[in-house]
Amino acid sequence: MQNLDTDVVIVGSGIVGATLACALLQQGIQVTLIEAKPLPTTTDKKTKPEQQIDPIDPRTFALTRASERILTKLGLWNLIMSQGVSPFREIHVWDANGSGEIHFDSATLVEPNLGYIVEQSVLQSALTTRLAEFKTLTYYRPAKVQYFHLTTNQAAMQVYLDNNQQLTTRLLVGAEGAHSPTRHLAGIPYKLLDHGQQAIVATVQTEYPHQETAWQRFLITGPLAFLPLANPYTSSIVWSIDTPLAQHLMKLDKIDFHQELEQAFAAKLGKIIASSERVAFPLQSRYVLNYVQPRLALVGDAAHTILPLAGQGLNLGLLDAAALSEVILTAQAQRKDFGRYQELRRYERWRKSDNLAMLKAMDSFKYLFSTSSLPLSWARHVGLSFVDVATPIKQLIMRQAMGLSNHLPSLAQS
Repeated sequence: MQNLDTDVVIVGSGIVGATLACALLQQGIQVTLIEAKPLPTTTDKKTKPEQQIDPIDPRTFALTRASERILTKLGLWNLIMSQGVSPFREIHVWDANGSGEIHFDSATLVEPNLGYIVEQSVLQSALTTRLAEFKTLTYYRPAKVQYFHLTTNQAAMQVYLDNNQQLTTRLLVGAEGAHSPTRHLAGIPYKLLDHGQQAIVATVQTEYPHQETAWQRFLITGPLAFLPLANPYTSSIVWSIDTPLAQHLMKLDKIDFHQELEQAFAAKLGKIIASSERVAFPLQSRYVLNYVQPRLALVGDAAHTILPLAGQGLNLGLLDAAALSEVILTAQAQRKDFGRYQELRRYERWRKSDNLAMLKAMDSFKYLFSTSSLPLSWARHVGLSFVDVATPIKQLIMRQAMGLSNHLPSLAQS
């Protein structure tokens, strides 16, 4: 038997990596987390004047009911709820270049809501609190993986850190995001499609309440979404737009930006009263050709990144974490070596096809709604209008969007 320092090394303690760590630690697996970023410094918040948006990281995520189940079973959901989240009970989507629209309502499924809008800082805080409860967790931060290789007998992976630490582990997991150094060091190729757009993200205060509704308007230049936050007059926006226009909008002062935003959103929620600082990031679709190698696996954005049209990116990553943890724990229960390629391939087969299907669907939606072609404009109008009145199809789409499809990991099941 190979002498091990730890069962699993996870590189990247973001939301997906930390969730995977919780799932394994909760079942007695020894985990070592490696994080390149130093611990954030904490400062006391000062009271802000009325109608001022606190300049916290404006990035938010739309969590599905499946993600809620995962986080609940890992002892995270109460921590998240205690910091404030916003359920959304309805989704309203409409085409700015036609009369097509569709409306989803959780009441038609006899569900309390369709999902939740949660700030990234809230998720990360809950994960940090939960991880601190596990005595078997080893955490190196800040630290980076310099290189790794299989041991001579291929019974373990040897991992070398920039702090001169050497770790021998049964499995190395790359969870550092879209630009994963682990993926690069492993030489795993990927396909990349740059959409020539950027997503502008900010928090805004509106004249009218958001009504616990996720709003999305499809423009030729890209979709604009308003996602409801806990305050009934505050929303998180995700504005996907062609890069030259995005660069122009990022340079505007707040008054001019508010006017552009109101016009693009057809003033659906009235005037924009205030906004946080804006953040922009490039929109790219990326998927790797192999999720696993012997004693190595990729999860979350390290394996796939998709367009933020339906807010599914993080949910796919959480399902990756749930599926990989289930493969590991099942192998462990059967006294099998979960780091062997044959075992890891179960995870790859499980998640790769679902993730790729979602990526292709989002890319297709982007193409369909970003063209001014008359035949496609007519198809958009007819398609949206048809689905809006076709109750069985509409309910199927809603259940899929809520993450209630078949073949879910056990952590995501009710």
